[in-house]
Parts: sequence; C-alpha cells; structure tokens
Amino acid sequence: MIGGGFQNIFRIPELKKRLLFTLGLLIVYRIGVHVPVPGVDPIALASFFARAKGTILGLFDMFSGGALERLSVFALGIMPYISSSIILQLLTVVVPHLDRLSKEGEQGRKKITQYTRYGTIILSIIQGFGISVGLENMMAPGGAPVVIMPGWGFRLLTMITLTSGTAFIMWLGEQITERGIGNGISLIIFSGIVVRIPSAISNTFRLLSTGELNIFYVLILLVLMVAVVAFIIFIEQGQRRIPVQYAKRVIGRKLYGGQSTHLPLKINTSGVIPPIFASSIIMFPATIASFIKIGWVQRIAAEVKPGNLIYELLFIGFIFFFAYFYTAVTFNPVDVADNMKKNGGFIPGIRPGKRTADYIDRVLTRITLGGALYVAAVCVLPSILISKFNVPFYFGGTALMIVVGVAIDTMAQMESHMLTRHYEGFLKKGVGSLKGRS
Repeated sequence: MIGGGFQNIFRIPELKKRLLFTLGLLIVYRIGVHVPVPGVDPIALASFFARAKGTILGLFDMFSGGALERLSVFALGIMPYISSSIILQLLTVVVPHLDRLSKEGEQGRKKITQYTRYGTIILSIIQGFGISVGLENMMAPGGAPVVIMPGWGFRLLTMITLTSGTAFIMWLGEQITERGIGNGISLIIFSGIVVRIPSAISNTFRLLSTGELNIFYVLILLVLMVAVVAFIIFIEQGQRRIPVQYAKRVIGRKLYGGQSTHLPLKINTSGVIPPIFASSIIMFPATIASFIKIGWVQRIAAEVKPGNLIYELLFIGFIFFFAYFYTAVTFNPVDVADNMKKNGGFIPGIRPGKRTADYIDRVLTRITLGGALYVAAVCVLPSILISKFNVPFYFGGTALMIVVGVAIDTMAQMESHMLTRHYEGFLKKGVGSLKGRS
C-alpha cells in the first residue's frame, strides 16, 4: 500500500514538521485553557457549573474544552468563529454581494474569510459582555458571589480578555490549517473534547473498584460504543453517486470529453451543524428559565433537559429541520446543473438544465432524510443511556460525531501527504534514469 502505515509518518520530513507544529499549537491552546480571567472566585464558579450540566452552559463548556467552567482566557472557545461562519453562509443566500464573492474563487474566499473574522470579534465582544454581567449575578450554592469585585472595570477587562482569547484561538486554527496538517478549527474542538476521556475512564475504574458498576455491564457498554463509532464511520463515508457523462467536443483538430464520472452526494451533507444548532435553541430558554425563581418556570426548565421525553422530541424535530435547511443553503442543485450543462455534462436519461436540477434535488431530499435519521439516532442514544441506565462514561453523540469526523479527515490529510511524497520520489527516480540513458 502506497504511504500505508503510521510508521512512515515520521520518515517524511515535511509531514513530520507539520505534525509537530500542529501538536505544539494544540499544547499552547491547552495551556491557555488553564489561564483564568482576573477577578473571579474559582471555587464558587466550579460549584455553580456543577449545577449547570444539561444547560447551554454545559454545551458551550464541552466545545471550549472546559475553559468556560474555569473561566479562562479561552472561555468563549471557537464558537464565535463557528457562529460567524454559519451566519455568513446563510447571508450568502440573501445578500447579492456575498453571493458574488462566493463565486469569485480565491479572492472572493479571502474576502468572506475577512468578514468572518470581523463577525467573530463582534460576537466575542457581545458574548464577553453578556458573560461578565451574568457572572456578577451568579452565586455559588453556598451563597458566595462568583465575582470578587463587580463593576464596569470587571466587565471591560472580561470583554477584552475573552475577545483576545477567541482571536488568538482563531489565529491558532488558521496556522494549523496553513502550516500544520489542516482542519485547524476542527482539531481545536477535537482536542477540547478528547481531553475529557482520561477523567471519564478513571471515573469508570473508580466505580468498578467500589462495586457500583458491574464488569459485565461495562463490557456491554464498550461493545456498544465500538458499534456506534463503526456506524458513524460507515455513514460519514457513505455517498450517493449520480453518474455523469460528458459529451465529446471537437475543438480545432482535437477531440475533447467523452469520459464518464459521477457526482458524489454525502448522506450527511450538513455534518454536525443540526445537533449543535438544535441543542443551542432548546437549551437557551431552559438556561434562562433556570435563573427565574418561579415555580412553574422552574418546572418547565426541568422538563426541557437532556433525557426527558419533551427535550428528546424537540431535539429530533430541530435536527430534521436544520438538516434540510443547512443542506439547502450550502448545496444548490440549480448551480450544479448549470455548471454541468456549461461543461457539456449530463446525467444519462435526464435532460440537461431544469430537469437535471429537479432530479438532483429529489435525490438530495431522499438521502438527507437518511442523514437526519442517522444524526438523530446517534445524538439521542447517549441521552437515553445516561438517563435510563445511569451510564457514568458520558461521551455525547454530538461530541462523538465531531471526534470521529475530525479523525477521518486528519487521517486523510496525512495519507495525502504520504501519497504525494511517494509520487515525488518516484518521479525523481524516473527522471534520473532517463538522464542516465541520454
């Protein structure tokens, strides 16, 4: 196998350099997670977050790798950048200027990236102010205030610190993408999620040693986890390939075209966007309601939490909605059909133009249903296990999808580097042998 085997990774100087560069920046990120924002009582904050699991604060803390729970300089994580990217993608559909930029190639992409950075800073400032005000009103279960010296000084300092932290994370992600092994933003989220695995494993062993967990029960759980990971890999790699034929064209004295290819449509086109948006929308009202000390409001907040029937039904419904909505925003069958027609391509048995666009849209609608069912199943299963069977090893479906997806993409990036290196060595050897014969 060309480039196969991880033992070849460190034999390629360029790939070794990129890998060490990526690991170095991820270490810098993990160090920054433990640098706290000034003016906060860490003990009172930890006590407060112990009650915040199952709310939107717990969700954001997962994506920040525990930085929000510690209120470190990276507390906002990379979520403002992700939110800004998604907002720009949605605006591309309705704003003609952004639509033109998206079709201008590399220059247009750079301009949209610049707008995304500006949007990230604006969102970070807004969220930083909201967090600073919220912290001033937070109390630990024992009644101790979270903020030692509240006021505008603390608010401004927190806004500047958190915004600077997010900007630095954004820069780290871009450096990993350009000079590392790629997928910088995804790898930062990946590192924040997997860093919790050792503590979860140690907690499982502790429960085994005290007799609170049965060894047979843990083995069943491990088999189930392996099966879910295999299922995620199988679906994420799945495609619906639409055959495309290119007609032969005579240009001058040469004959072009005539080849057969295919249009790959991923089963899960929207990725992890639906569960992230669905969780945020459902948990946001529940998080606000948890601060309102009114009986019926507290009961509603308790019902809309992971593991309850109302939450799971709403979660599944929003996953389906965002799966179709995000797919419709990011994939335009009309543009695909037009580009295919301009290049002399057609789907066998389907007339080019509107008929082709309708056919692609119909196929995409069907496979998006399967993708939404898959995402809903993977994301709801962990909640059922936690609530019904008291599973201590919490590794949510959304986090699991992110981890597996990033791992697959990273392995593909490293494999492409190894393939490129092999082909370069082969060509150089061939050139040398030709020179020797001349």
